[in-house]
Amino acid sequence: MRRLLHKLIVPGVFALAALVCIGAALLAVERIESQATEATREALHARGIDWASPRTDGMLMHLSGTAPDEAARFHALAAAGSVVDSTHLIDEIEIAAPNPVDGPRFSVELLRNDTGISVIGLIPQSSRTEALADELSRIAGRLPVTDMMDVADDPAPQGWDGALGFGLTALERLKRSKVSITAERVAVTAISNSTEDKARLEGELRAAAPKGLDLVLEISAPRPIIAPFTLRFLMTEAGARFDACAADTEGAAALIVAAAREAGAPGDTTCTLGLGAPSAEWGPAAASGIEALAQLGAGSLTFSDADVTLVAAAGTEPALFDKVSAALKADLPEAFKLHAVLPAPVDTDATAGPAEFIATLSPEGLVQLRGRATDEMVRDATESYARSRFGSARVHSALRLDPALPEGWPVRMLAGLEALAQLRNGSAIVQPDFVQISGLTEDETARARVAQILSDRLGNAQNFDIDITYRAPVAPPGSVHPDPAACVAQIDAALDERKITFDPGSATIDGASLRVVDEIADILRGCPRAKMEIAGYTDSQGRDEMNLRLSQARADAVVDALMARRVLVGNLTAKGYGEEDPVATNDTEEGREANRRIEFHLIGDSAPDEAAAEDAEGTEAPEAEVDGATEQAPPDADVTEEAVTEDDESGEAAPAAAEDETPAEAGAEDRTDGQD
Repeated sequence: MRRLLHKLIVPGVFALAALVCIGAALLAVERIESQATEATREALHARGIDWASPRTDGMLMHLSGTAPDEAARFHALAAAGSVVDSTHLIDEIEIAAPNPVDGPRFSVELLRNDTGISVIGLIPQSSRTEALADELSRIAGRLPVTDMMDVADDPAPQGWDGALGFGLTALERLKRSKVSITAERVAVTAISNSTEDKARLEGELRAAAPKGLDLVLEISAPRPIIAPFTLRFLMTEAGARFDACAADTEGAAALIVAAAREAGAPGDTTCTLGLGAPSAEWGPAAASGIEALAQLGAGSLTFSDADVTLVAAAGTEPALFDKVSAALKADLPEAFKLHAVLPAPVDTDATAGPAEFIATLSPEGLVQLRGRATDEMVRDATESYARSRFGSARVHSALRLDPALPEGWPVRMLAGLEALAQLRNGSAIVQPDFVQISGLTEDETARARVAQILSDRLGNAQNFDIDITYRAPVAPPGSVHPDPAACVAQIDAALDERKITFDPGSATIDGASLRVVDEIADILRGCPRAKMEIAGYTDSQGRDEMNLRLSQARADAVVDALMARRVLVGNLTAKGYGEEDPVATNDTEEGREANRRIEFHLIGDSAPDEAAAEDAEGTEAPEAEVDGATEQAPPDADVTEEAVTEDDESGEAAPAAAEDETPAEAGAEDRTDGQD
């Protein structure tokens, strides 16, 4: 039995010892593997490699993970090799697939100024078409197009075509601009001709922008030159107000407006920022004048450049007047000269007293001249001036001669007529110590222009009154709108009677032309869908670039004048052609005068007003009208046009009106003949 037990125990002991040895060996191996793994992980971490994972298998070290590139893989193997023998290192690292190459970022920048158009950028191959080149050439006109575009044979991104088309639209409407285009964004930086033009352009561009496009507009408006630099402030029983208010800086405008509101002016009172102030102290000087008038309680204050006229209301206490005027004289900066007036009561009864001149302008444009003139020469000059301003057939004169009239009477008569020409209808009453202009206008700037004219023409210490009512224009009566061709025909008829003229060498519409601008505005309000181009032309005298700029500025001025009369100008395009397309020879003065003109072109894709069909209660249009609507000229063709022969840019009137010129006007022609 003992022997049997011995035989059984001895092998068991050996087996148990073997198991213990195997377990100990396994624990040792596991510990070695764990230490190797931890050491490798620390080595990787020390080198900033967090994407690799070490794993031991006996004497082997497996390194796995996804390396961003081949260089990162090499660095990971080197880090692990610093812990274990490289012969025991198993590389299981994968390399990340390379990122797909992004397509090119398409963008283009369009630059336009008086020297031409420059285009630079990268565009899709599909965009560089003959149509794009033709469109750029059309916009540039006679000026060159500098093409510095590169192309890539990649598909155009979504929205690119719409953004590019809109960018070209903006470039066409803005003569001096930079248009930066990407598929998602169009940024426009430009200079407009006026504040009104800026507002119009911004509205048109925002309306034309494709939906979803990020549009950035930075359109600036240069400040107008105001001559004379005028401010006129009144305090009457009806309240305090400005007839005209000019300021040279925003700070000056704020100072002036604050003084005016303190004196009782409405809260929406504003001043026009402009160039031409006679002194950097214009703002403080004007504010001091307004404060002085407020102390008097009633009267008028007029600044015409550096000349200041303070007119108290009739009946003001002389002691108060003397005190206030003396204080104002001391407060005004040295550059300003004060004229203080305490007038006698003014007689504004048109039937009282022989020393008066009365001109009335009817809503139909008829003018009657009554009252006194100093002699036959003055009477003839006044009648000729009125005919040149209002039309020969529209003026009726019943002037009588009175050699006892005061000195300066002819100047006062002509100033009254010039001021009256700014109105739709009204009257001018001229007396020895007083001028009154009253009436109706559809132009919000008319009151300021009248104040400038009277303050400039009458001189210092003159008493005048402006009673002008602004009425927003309305569309003419009638339910059926004419088609575009009929609209142009109506404009032709209006321009046959009176021409659009400009001040010599400038883009300022002459006062004589304001009546015809009013009539054209009436016509266009009845034709809101007629697409027209207002084209400006000059003769061949002068440099090409100068003529091109002048013609463009004059065409723009016509659009601005129509916009000031509340005409929707979204369908009107102004374009200057310089000396292109002469209608007569430039070798004679008559031919040059014919070539200096404004034309109204009907753009070929204009269709008859849809409203006409709607308002006709379903009745069919006559067949001839249907034919006229369908047989349109190609785009940009001139279906019909009106040549508006301008006054000689040098101041010379058209031959039909030459016999009506005043001696002063004829002298101006001789001095400036040949200037465009």
